[in-house]
Amino acid sequence: MARRPAPPPSASVPASSPSSRASGGRTVDVREWASGIRLSGFAVIMLSLVVLGTWVLVPTIGTYLGQKQKIAALEHSVQVTEEQIANLERERDRWDDPAYITTQARERLYYVKPGEVVYLVDDDLDPADLPPEQQEVSAQLEERPADWMPQLLRGLTSAGLAKTAVEAPTPQG
Repeated sequence: MARRPAPPPSASVPASSPSSRASGGRTVDVREWASGIRLSGFAVIMLSLVVLGTWVLVPTIGTYLGQKQKIAALEHSVQVTEEQIANLERERDRWDDPAYITTQARERLYYVKPGEVVYLVDDDLDPADLPPEQQEVSAQLEERPADWMPQLLRGLTSAGLAKTAVEAPTPQG
């Protein structure tokens, strides 16, 4: 393509104009520069292909990344399941041992061999789990000071807020 000839120096915009830029003492008109850009049909086709390719590939990449995350989660799930299977197989192998079966029957079901005597201890609790011992009851009667007013108010309040009412007995005569 042929370029347009440069305009005469008298037609250019002054350097103080906002639409021009000084470079090396010479002024350039932005409108003139922009009008000098020519797009060929090939450039338009290539630009549209780039835009179309981007428009097609971006959602595909998002789908790809989502599927990779799902695959990672499923692989983790498979690994956990394989560990559970291994634990169950170990448990099954333990149940194949006659000594383990005998031990479990004795502990869980209290089975005994003929002629054995089993003693079950009822109070085999840990001393830390036992409740504290009660103090002895004194033979002397002690009078404690009691403030009757708060007790009266608590009684009235609880009676007034009770959800069930008890009918008063009717006098029979």
